[in-house]
Amino acid sequence: MGLTRIFGAGLVAVLACGTVLALAQAPAQPAAQQPQQPMSFFVTSAGSGNGANLGGLAGADRQCQTLAQAAGAGGKTWHAYLSASAANGQPAVNARDRIGSGPWYNAKGARIAQNVADLHGDTLEQARRGNNINKTTALTEKGDPINGVGDTPNRHDMLTGSQLDGTAFADGADHTCGNWTSGAAGTAQLGHHDRTGGGNTSWNSTHASRGCSQENLVSTGGAGLFYCFAVN
Repeated sequence: MGLTRIFGAGLVAVLACGTVLALAQAPAQPAAQQPQQPMSFFVTSAGSGNGANLGGLAGADRQCQTLAQAAGAGGKTWHAYLSASAANGQPAVNARDRIGSGPWYNAKGARIAQNVADLHGDTLEQARRGNNINKTTALTEKGDPINGVGDTPNRHDMLTGSQLDGTAFADGADHTCGNWTSGAAGTAQLGHHDRTGGGNTSWNSTHASRGCSQENLVSTGGAGLFYCFAVN
């Protein structure tokens, strides 16, 4: 009886060791990949062709919607990241207030920002961390990169009409080319999608344009492009 028990115990130990060894040698299962987030942010692949005359905020929004529709993302409501000055009895419009609450992802699924505060660096920690807008991630609705500093031609100037915090200017000067209705007189505040040049690294408020015509926008390193965000 004693030998039987010893033999049985030994057999169990051998089987247990074999099981552990088999488990150790088994290939690790790959982690399940998360589905790519749908696009909710892009840079327009083309401007209006008439400088900063976009047909006002409504016209700029239509361009965002049209480009998104062509890219298969027309099921969302799209707004242009543009501020407008108070005029004709109408209050100022802040770009940050018209783009939804986030999060936003580019055409490749990379997250741009979690929310409006993250996008603009409202807190010291958010400002230190920064958003994820740069030359690599600020893609068009087609998923294509935009030329920046060092490329020919440079097209890094983005129309915004905004201050660093995403609000409209209140100094009485024209920073929006007549609230995006002028392709001649006025100026537009610009940001740099590649975060390069202009004295700071701002994506939304770096310097003013030389004018509002297509020629003037091109001469400072742009093409009348702007950012589009999905509101929903």
